[in-house]
Amino acid sequence: MSRRSPSEVEGEAPRRHSPEDEAPRRPPRPEAELRDAIGPRISRRHSPEDWADELAASVSGPQVINDSKTPSGTVHVGSLRGPVILDVIARALRARGVQTTYLYGVDDMDPMDAQALLTPDAVERYMGAPLAHVPDQAADGHASYARHHAQTFIDTFDGLGIRPDRYYWMSEIYPTGDLDPYIRLALDRATLVREIYVRVAKVRHPDEWHPLSVVCQQCGKVGTTIVTAWDGQRVHYECRPALVTWARGCGNSGWTSPFGGRAKLPWNLEWAAHWSLFGVTIEPCGKDLATAGGSRDRSDAIAREVFEREPPRNVPYEFLNIGGRKMSTSRGRGAAAHRIAEVVPAEQLRLLFLRPRPNQAIEFDPQGTDAIPRLFDEFDRLAEATAGRQVRGELPAGHASLFRYSLLDPDTDLAAEAASFRPAFGHLALLLQVPGVDIEERVAAEKGEALTTHEQAALDVRVRAARAWLDAYAPEASRLEVQRERLPAAAGELDLDQRAFLARLADEAGARSPASGEDWQTLIFDVARSNGVPPRRAFEAVYRAFLGRPNGPRAGWLLASLEPGFVRERAWEASGWTVSGGPPDPIPVGG
Repeated sequence: MSRRSPSEVEGEAPRRHSPEDEAPRRPPRPEAELRDAIGPRISRRHSPEDWADELAASVSGPQVINDSKTPSGTVHVGSLRGPVILDVIARALRARGVQTTYLYGVDDMDPMDAQALLTPDAVERYMGAPLAHVPDQAADGHASYARHHAQTFIDTFDGLGIRPDRYYWMSEIYPTGDLDPYIRLALDRATLVREIYVRVAKVRHPDEWHPLSVVCQQCGKVGTTIVTAWDGQRVHYECRPALVTWARGCGNSGWTSPFGGRAKLPWNLEWAAHWSLFGVTIEPCGKDLATAGGSRDRSDAIAREVFEREPPRNVPYEFLNIGGRKMSTSRGRGAAAHRIAEVVPAEQLRLLFLRPRPNQAIEFDPQGTDAIPRLFDEFDRLAEATAGRQVRGELPAGHASLFRYSLLDPDTDLAAEAASFRPAFGHLALLLQVPGVDIEERVAAEKGEALTTHEQAALDVRVRAARAWLDAYAPEASRLEVQRERLPAAAGELDLDQRAFLARLADEAGARSPASGEDWQTLIFDVARSNGVPPRRAFEAVYRAFLGRPNGPRAGWLLASLEPGFVRERAWEASGWTVSGGPPDPIPVGG
């Protein structure tokens, strides 16, 4: 559940590479050997540490899981966390043989309250109108403002492997009369509803307030109306000019039937009505709704006391923050979901939301950082661990389940997928900036054999993502320009130990003929160790000699992207060059 209520808010109560990052990875194991080694472990489908599997093991009987969204503007990438979490819950339930229905709703009868997202001529007329009744500001063929923004968001679902069994739109549900029984109950028990607001949330409505908002028969607004009386068949409402600060009512008043789509429930009651109407058994929600006395507590109490049913199981989840700030759809803050999905492929985007447990916040700032490459690196690390290879750093609990749930297809052969060869994202971004490089040929050489059809398809996806990242998000440090014409002036700042390292590197490269990024990375570490040069200083020497700056992409892959002869010549040249004063005394190779 991802909602906000404009009409009831009162009372609501760039990291650089480290030497550890540069450490080489072990070469892949043959797939047949891999299957023998990890098959039994992978076949145990439920890791006891995984929260989704824990949840699935704790329920009985058929399950209906539900989520919904208010389409108040361009939907940011953080809003995908809820749908991904629900998809994982559905997968975990179905893996245990539990009959499961996944619903996703669009709350398009909520009032428009995002003035900045309307054209100036539309502000006075449509602020406070149901989102479903606001014309599409983009004029691109959608029936309404709500349809434009909701459909743009929903269109990202299939590409992420999120496939609800049914979508519903509240603008279509209300006219059917399906919610009329709940409207009647809410009006008949208005005194109880007001008491619940006071008891649970310390929000006091006036005695005349009834839990319903009528669509004004004159101006068509719903956010500016208040129901003041109910006679069992009709309600009396007023469209007040100053009921809310963000919209102006027309002053109309009168009696009307509240049924058949002429009115909507306040969203705490509407939420509870969803649960009864659809038989919802599990509905996660954002932590802002799950605070003590907050929206979830209100709706839970309304479900029990007004609609007389137990509320569904809750799985509160934290936000995705950019720069420490929660993203906001109505305020237009945060990267658009469909834009991020164009840069981050489905499986890595799923991992973004699943890597922390739902109750942990996600810090993600793609602009001008290496956040996206690091997301790919974490995915690859999980794959390697699932494949039984050693990886650096602490693994999350249930890492094999985490990798499995990050995959697009729930029926994927996990052993085969874990065994697949994956070129590092940062390496691909580097290769794309080197003129004349045949990416497929270079990656196959790094693997040591031709790519499989599946690996080739995955490579194509990564190449597109790396291009998009370079175009839209990459920091300047990741933009590569090898100084081929002459030795960079920055090489003059190398100390004697670094120059001795480069001389030894040139000789060892000639003797060992490294081919892949892993080979070069290992060679750099070996030479640095034998010369007593700290890894960080060794990498700096490479960057100064080839890029003219003290930092850059992974050094092994940088050198692997260049011609071996050029690498040896430049390393040797940098080992004996200074900005002024001519060459220094000879540096003994290896000395």
